[in-house]
Amino acid sequence: MNTLALVDVTVLEVELQKFADDRDWQKYHSPKNLAMALTGEVGELVELFQWLTETQSWSIAKDPTTAEAVRDELADVLLYLVRLSSVLGVDLNAAVIQKLAKNGKKYPKGDSTPSRD
Repeated sequence: MNTLALVDVTVLEVELQKFADDRDWQKYHSPKNLAMALTGEVGELVELFQWLTETQSWSIAKDPTTAEAVRDELADVLLYLVRLSSVLGVDLNAAVIQKLAKNGKKYPKGDSTPSRD
């Protein structure tokens, strides 16, 4: 197993578990419910970009009228993703390393075709 630490969410996993335990939310944190909540949060993030031009989209995180909302939605996406991976017992670091290796083979250096993965 690769020991490279690209993603270390151990502390965040513990905090999210404590947060859920303190509110007795474990019963709601099924993989299905967490995946649905994650999708909802991604939708809220996408909604912030919905009617922007390409140029406007580059500055959304710096614009005082939208920066906080962008940070909040990015955080929500990360929190649900980490919680879902934790509940499923998926090691995100190992998954990322494996996926980067797959993408490296699928899209070798010099390939200018954007990835859809």
